[in-house]
Amino acid sequence: MIYVQSTTAPGQWTTFDWWPPVGWWPEAARDLLAPGPSTSATFVLPPTASSVHSARSFGAGVLTGWGLTELIENMELVVSELATNALRHGLCLDDPRRERAVHMSLVRRGPLVTSAFTDPGSSVPVLRYPGPLDTGGLGLHIVESLSLRWGWSALAPHGKIVWAVLS
Repeated sequence: MIYVQSTTAPGQWTTFDWWPPVGWWPEAARDLLAPGPSTSATFVLPPTASSVHSARSFGAGVLTGWGLTELIENMELVVSELATNALRHGLCLDDPRRERAVHMSLVRRGPLVTSAFTDPGSSVPVLRYPGPLDTGGLGLHIVESLSLRWGWSALAPHGKIVWAVLS
């Protein structure tokens, strides 16, 4: 795997070249880090309905391989929500010049695992407070309740990475 940093600005990654570089960790969660092994696994989700299931299966398989089976249940829920949001709100299907895939990465640093999704969309993830009759809108509340921390960062020239740290 090749890690290519964007030339747009120092420290910025694009949706086309972002793969977790060795040692990557969300800046907003650096205070959570403890000494331990570091490794990562990445999966590309095509824009299909079955991708959410594939993302959950990929996450469960990686966590099993890492010996972190106690995280599988919560990770599957977090991955389901983040993958659904990336596929639903992050893909630009009406713009043929933009990439039409979502990248999912799991990054392990000691006992912590970050689930990160990159997509080419410009919409910002926001905690919504849906009404009692709304059928959706609670996904990020689930992510927030199951993770130690979650957040997002813009990627250049467009797109974003949304991540959640589990322990």
